[in-house]
Amino acid sequence: MENLKYKVLERHYLIPFILITSCFAFWGFANDITNPMVKAFAKIFLMSPVQGSLVQVAFYGGYFAMAFPAAIFIRKFTYKSGILVGLGLYATGALLFIPASAIGLYAPFLIAYFIMTSGLSFLETSANPYILSMGAEESSTQRLNLAQSFNPVGSIMGMWVAGSFILAKLDPMDTAERSRLGPEAFEAVKMSDLAIVKSPYVAIGVVILVLFVIIALVRMPKNADQNHSINFFPTLRRIFAIPRYREGVVAQFFYVGAQIMCWTFIIHYGTRYFMSQGMGEQEAEVLSNQYNRVAMALFIVARFISTFLMRYVRPGRLLMYCAIGGFALVTGVIAFQGIFGLYCLVGVSFCMSLMFPTIYGIALRGLGEDAKFGAAGLIMAILGGSVMPPLQGMIIKQGTVMSMPAENFSFIIPLVCFVVVAIYGYRTRTFAH
Repeated sequence: MENLKYKVLERHYLIPFILITSCFAFWGFANDITNPMVKAFAKIFLMSPVQGSLVQVAFYGGYFAMAFPAAIFIRKFTYKSGILVGLGLYATGALLFIPASAIGLYAPFLIAYFIMTSGLSFLETSANPYILSMGAEESSTQRLNLAQSFNPVGSIMGMWVAGSFILAKLDPMDTAERSRLGPEAFEAVKMSDLAIVKSPYVAIGVVILVLFVIIALVRMPKNADQNHSINFFPTLRRIFAIPRYREGVVAQFFYVGAQIMCWTFIIHYGTRYFMSQGMGEQEAEVLSNQYNRVAMALFIVARFISTFLMRYVRPGRLLMYCAIGGFALVTGVIAFQGIFGLYCLVGVSFCMSLMFPTIYGIALRGLGEDAKFGAAGLIMAILGGSVMPPLQGMIIKQGTVMSMPAENFSFIIPLVCFVVVAIYGYRTRTFAH
């Protein structure tokens, strides 16, 4: 085991580090209050899982569309400016749930999600490289893992709010009963449920506005904001010529796809299993969401553990080991069709914990000012969370594949994703922090 100790954070960066790290928690909240909404909107509007997953198409589409505009903006101005724009768009999208719930149609919610995640794209494109720049380059990946450790704290809060204040409060009528309602009765139930969906988003929108004001008033370091020239295409050619960066974008695409599939479809997987044991639909959904929260708790614990281990193990090597573990557990999800498959699915979160910030840190290491555009490419890779869940939803829709439940077989897609991540970890296993 190697000794790779470097000072993670200088004292003069402490307050900026805390404020920017709080943004990690808040976008984690947005991500994981939204994942259960695939199932919720499908039920409220009587849609298929594929139509419900359009929530994630809109959500991660915002990340994809705004990543390079965000990079150009922060290159022209500052990381702080990018963070403020991100917070403003985040709050705007969340508050748009007010008119969306009043209109009562699916499309306005998708627009609100897109605007909200356009803000998250600005936040992530700004905050990740900003954290990397707050100290020695040798400890940058470890520092980013430390900041990212607070992202799942927000995520588990999002899951808790989704489970306790949305899913548990929706009308208990199951999907079959809703489909038999007359138009007026269905409309009344739908509007009541949409009002429940709206409230947590409005609350977080107000909180984000408060954070916007605090960050606007605090003096932030400008050490990484000296070169304001754009040089867009020359910069892209330069960074994509680096194999470690180029392959990192690919690995991030597949990792995010695996993460979102495992966290979104744990509810589908768990609901099917618990209903097969005689539970009602809503009770099964609420219990499945509890398993989702356990998965997130494991994710949190594992991220702090991995941050510590990076003092002794190179990031790429640790990434490779965790991807192999994820592959093994997803194999269990496919093979076991009962509660053991669900246990494996929960355990996958432990292996996924270090993947996003570690891929990010390895890919951006040594890019200097080019890290602003490099960050955008890695944030665009979050599109994997938009592309892959609908593919998994299409498999689930089949009901049965190769004589096994489609929910189980659908995890063949995350299985492939972990292979890609393991290959990237193997290829960068000797790369220092």
